[in-house]
Amino acid sequence: MCLLKTYDIMYKSNKKYYYEVIVIKNFDDIFRLAKEKKSTIAVGGVASVGTLETADEAVKLGIASMILVGDEEKIRAMAAEASIDLAPFEIVHEADPAAACQKAVGLVNSGRATALMKGDVDTSVVMRAVLCRETGMRDGKKLTHIAAFEAEHYHKLMFATDCAIIPNPDFDTKVEIIESTVQALRNMGIANPKVALIAAKEKVDKNMPITEEYAEIVALHKSGARMQNCIVDGPLALDNAVSHESCQIKGINSPVGGDADIFLMPDIEAGNVFYKAMSFITKAKNGGVVVGAKRPVILTSRADSSESKLISIALSVIF
Repeated sequence: MCLLKTYDIMYKSNKKYYYEVIVIKNFDDIFRLAKEKKSTIAVGGVASVGTLETADEAVKLGIASMILVGDEEKIRAMAAEASIDLAPFEIVHEADPAAACQKAVGLVNSGRATALMKGDVDTSVVMRAVLCRETGMRDGKKLTHIAAFEAEHYHKLMFATDCAIIPNPDFDTKVEIIESTVQALRNMGIANPKVALIAAKEKVDKNMPITEEYAEIVALHKSGARMQNCIVDGPLALDNAVSHESCQIKGINSPVGGDADIFLMPDIEAGNVFYKAMSFITKAKNGGVVVGAKRPVILTSRADSSESKLISIALSVIF
């Protein structure tokens, strides 16, 4: 449970400003916050009824406005087939998928859109447009994927990173991932997120180099040189990060234990397994967004549910 500083909701009375306090407990709260933002998403490469239906639902829910970039004739034909009213949408015609992604990126760079969403194209196609040195969305940072989960038996939202972009982050990259993820959560209003450095055990062990690296990350954090406005601790096994009882049993005194907001994964294998276990075994509601570019990027998959795609859109609005 996290208190949200309402930087965009205020009431004026007698020349004084009063701020409403909102508590973020679940994705319904995320949707409510997204509706306050009045954002616009550019969808690059729209070529399926499913993508149109997701965009239509996002608009109807009031999460964001949508600009559809793709073959206009096909978009209109698909909309007619699915009985979707295109009146609320702006359509930018571009039949070539790669060029459509480039145009969608251009809409973000120009300020007409606040986030980019992958349409019906390969991830490599949209990422080439994002990473293009001349016309892309580079911002001098490494891109990081943040996966968000609403789990039945955890008391607040969970944010795992990196689950999809960086295969084997080194020390400096892990530090940058933490900083980018912390900033995303601070944009939500979570002022001092708790970061758990996830490993297979909670003790530093020379036979497990990741635990030694985590100890160095914690030392850097405590020095105040990097990773400010957060609390970082590790190594922590996953049970330590989510369970106070586990910490008590194992004698772990951690400011993050049992109450982590952010779960830093040691590599993409661990992140991918965690993501899919949460999604397909625990059936946790989830969404994901890539940060580190000028604006957030939504990389949806064909296997993602409609709910997951809508959560990703809402997260992109508030990240």
